[in-house]
Formats: sequence, C-alpha cells, structure tokens
Amino acid sequence: MTRFRIHPEHHTWKWPAVSAVVFVLVLLLFSLLLRDFSEETRQRQRQALETALNRCIVACYALEGKYPESLDYLQEHYHFVYNQEQFVIDYQLLADNIMPEVTILERGE
Repeated sequence: MTRFRIHPEHHTWKWPAVSAVVFVLVLLLFSLLLRDFSEETRQRQRQALETALNRCIVACYALEGKYPESLDYLQEHYHFVYNQEQFVIDYQLLADNIMPEVTILERGE
C-alpha cells in the first residue's frame, strides 16, 4: 500500500517556487501593458492638443481675418488652455495672412 502514497517531503519546494515564478511573470506582463497604455495616452493627448490649437488658430482667422499674433492671444481671447508642465508649444507667426508654424513638444524630449 505504500507504493501509492506520495511523500510530501519530496515535493514541498515545488509549489512555492512555481507560485513565485508565476507571480513574477504576471507582474512583468502587467508593467509592460501599463507602460504601453501610458505611451498611447500621451500620444493621444498630444494629438488632441494639436487639433485644439489648430481649431483655435483657424477660428481666429475666420472671425478676425488674421492669424493670432501669439499663443498668449489665443489663451486670452479664445480660452485656449493646455498642460504647460507636460507640453511646450513653439508658436511662430510669419505674417497676418500665413498660417503660423506651430511645434508641440513634450517636456523631457
């Protein structure tokens, strides 16, 4: 009858080791997915900022007949707001009737 009996002293180390490996793999997978999600969120925020800024610039041109002279003008008169801690906007006006050159950068790039 002893041939069907499992001796627990031979297999006690396997279950904690397997559990630890599975836990580490799940934790690693979760951190990779979280990093990809945050990168995608930053890209969408940048795209939304670019779209909103272009709409404000075009709205100003449509209403006033000239492009805004600065980014501050858009913030004052068209209530354009953005996260200044995350993004830097370089706004270069060439002329009143030529669309300005706008560059959006993330801080830390």
